[in-house]
Amino acid sequence: MAGASDFSRRPPAIAAIRASVLVPLVQELDKKHGKTDVLLACHGVLRSQLDDPYAFVPLARYVAIFEEAAEILREPTLGARLGISFKPADIGPLGILFSASSTIRSAFQRLSKHVVALQGVTRAGLIEEGDHLMWSYKLEDPRLWPRHQDTEYSLAASCQLVRSSFSASWRPVEIHFEHAAPRDREPLQRIFRAPLLFSQSSNRIVMLKADADRHYRNEDRDLTAILERHIGDLSSGNVDQDSVREKVLSVIAIYLGHKPITIAAIATELKLSVRTLQRRLGDENTSVRALVREYRAGIAQLYLRAGTSGYSRLADTLGYADSTVFWRAFKGWTGLSPSTVAAEDERVRSS
Repeated sequence: MAGASDFSRRPPAIAAIRASVLVPLVQELDKKHGKTDVLLACHGVLRSQLDDPYAFVPLARYVAIFEEAAEILREPTLGARLGISFKPADIGPLGILFSASSTIRSAFQRLSKHVVALQGVTRAGLIEEGDHLMWSYKLEDPRLWPRHQDTEYSLAASCQLVRSSFSASWRPVEIHFEHAAPRDREPLQRIFRAPLLFSQSSNRIVMLKADADRHYRNEDRDLTAILERHIGDLSSGNVDQDSVREKVLSVIAIYLGHKPITIAAIATELKLSVRTLQRRLGDENTSVRALVREYRAGIAQLYLRAGTSGYSRLADTLGYADSTVFWRAFKGWTGLSPSTVAAEDERVRSS
């Protein structure tokens, strides 16, 4: 029978994140605000939780605290600024594993594989496109919005992990954000040192494959094996870990707007035959076509709720040929036009 300490290490069934991730934000609030405990308490979080490396807090509370902290401190780029101070040890054994990797590619492969040890409802993965390699990161629950601070923090921290572990002069080719562009892009431009694209289908770090595959060090195989085993223990017990549906949605999130989404391509990515993938999705009462539609519908409604305008841009983000094709598809999903849904959401926001 497992002891109490074993259960405390397992992720809860709800979407959650390691409480220790809040430490840099709390330290910043302590320096500049003085009422940190009040803010934490308003969101049902105790400072004592931050000292336990195995404690979790609901992901929704973490995202809300980060957004509110940026407003309190009147700093729109708070998350990105904190991200550039990130150290591998800040995420424990996963950060150490990242920094011990021989190449940037293998580091991001491990980060993608083990991100569930840190937080739930998160999709991360790598995709190749020509001479480029893209690392994609996304919180999948549409209710976790706005989440600009978490997104910018996570991408800035990931870039900083590369710079501290591999090369201080490293620069990404592009940075993609799912949220709309801020009024002033310059602070983010200085932090990321790369072209920034907004209103994308996922958050991405685009890098050169040649940089990603450059050999920086020989790995200590015993150390990496121990770290992998420990991280695997931390992430054991995750809900739907083996769900083919979830794996297919992960590939869709990475491919959308960048590569054709076909059952053959997804089967190859998951190292399954097309027939096996079809059968296993059938066992879960779904299909690739249905999951693409579900994912596109979720993204579209998220953007419309956020007040995003410009259907051409949204159509491009979702991989449609033009806004007319998107309009027809959206009406097919919901029975309503995008403008009707956007107007209703605007009425709710204003009431």
